[in-house]
Amino acid sequence: MGSSSVHVNEATIVTPSEPTPTGVLSLSALDSQLFLRFTIEYLLVYKPHPASDPRATTARLKAALAKALVPYYPLAGRVRASSADPSTGLEVVCRAQGALFIEAVSDLNVHEFDNAPRFVTQWRKLLSFHVADVLKGAPPLVIQLTWLKDGNAALGVGFNHCLCDGIGSAEFLNSFADFASTSQSKFPPNPIWDRHLLNPPPFKPSTDNNNSSSSHPEFNRVPDLCGFMSRFSNERLVPTSFIFDKTSLNELKKIVFSTSRVGESNYTSFEVLSAHIWRSWARALNLPSNQILKLLFSINVRERVKPSLPRGYYGNAFVLGCAQTSVKDLTEKGLGYAAMLVKRAKEQVDGEYIKSVVESVSQEGASPDSVGVLILSQWSRLGLEKVELGGMGKPIHVGPICCDRYCLLLPVFNQTDAVKAMVAVPTTAAHRYEDLLRSFSS
Repeated sequence: MGSSSVHVNEATIVTPSEPTPTGVLSLSALDSQLFLRFTIEYLLVYKPHPASDPRATTARLKAALAKALVPYYPLAGRVRASSADPSTGLEVVCRAQGALFIEAVSDLNVHEFDNAPRFVTQWRKLLSFHVADVLKGAPPLVIQLTWLKDGNAALGVGFNHCLCDGIGSAEFLNSFADFASTSQSKFPPNPIWDRHLLNPPPFKPSTDNNNSSSSHPEFNRVPDLCGFMSRFSNERLVPTSFIFDKTSLNELKKIVFSTSRVGESNYTSFEVLSAHIWRSWARALNLPSNQILKLLFSINVRERVKPSLPRGYYGNAFVLGCAQTSVKDLTEKGLGYAAMLVKRAKEQVDGEYIKSVVESVSQEGASPDSVGVLILSQWSRLGLEKVELGGMGKPIHVGPICCDRYCLLLPVFNQTDAVKAMVAVPTTAAHRYEDLLRSFSS
């Protein structure tokens, strides 16, 4: 089964529209983590105004990209291993080398994005330039505008994750969109580099053994008791998506309340939804009861460090929350137990915890394992649904280029209280996973 037909008309390197600083910028210890050396890939789908001219739109977006690369000039640089610390550190060489802009046409139509893709890579060519190794000199930013056969448009965007996190990349896209608008009325925050703020030097190396990576469950290895890794690499993965509206989220909260201990009933929508997805995923996979499972999810630390990071900081400013338990306890103890694990994982992330994570990744090269792990990322809170491109309005679909084994919580067009959960699961578990996701049970 092949990918949908996409034909690239033009690929151009776009450089900043004005002179920008040259030199080498160091990335932070969090930026340089081994597990972030990949490309964040977004897919935003638009319904342009019927009277809009595709050629004019393309020219306007290329010009907007050139303007956005002036304040965000490191995104026009190239990432490489640090000359000072080549084993673990990274840096950006800034010489206005440019970002890649691609224009393409496709036989897809807008309605094909209403549901999950039929297979993991169905939309792969909507970002035709795929970067396999982010340290091999590729542009850290790639944007592809693809005109669909019904006159609508898809915007594929790839960011080198070492340069920015989800919040930072969404701020750039909103700035880019603002430059593409004639009104330029949003005034996104000015981008702030300041990567030194999340480096170990401001912190004294801890003498507390509790702050080593061994005290961080996200970095600890657990035994693979069931061929977990081979199952996910050898079995075909089936993309799934399901929308949880306000009513269903409230229903989940009621179930959590009824299965929680006294005094532990105040849960957020994220905590109950991620618990429900994690339990459904675990039950569908039918794993041995003693297999240890983890739910990893990103926690924004911009306001959790002291002093807080400046507004506009677009580097990686998150650590991984980790809820961990056995298959037996996760599947048998009820939704309230799972939600409690997620809540406690969030609550322990304070300044000292963040400090110890920075030390672990910079001094020990600590990195999360994949055995028994479901990674969940909350794209619904990034602001991607606000990326209003001039003449095309706001995106009617926000999601990944490829639906893979990590779970994404996505915004839903015109439903501010709804969330779409998208994840690919092994074929043998897909039908049961979808059934469990729909049937709310304790």
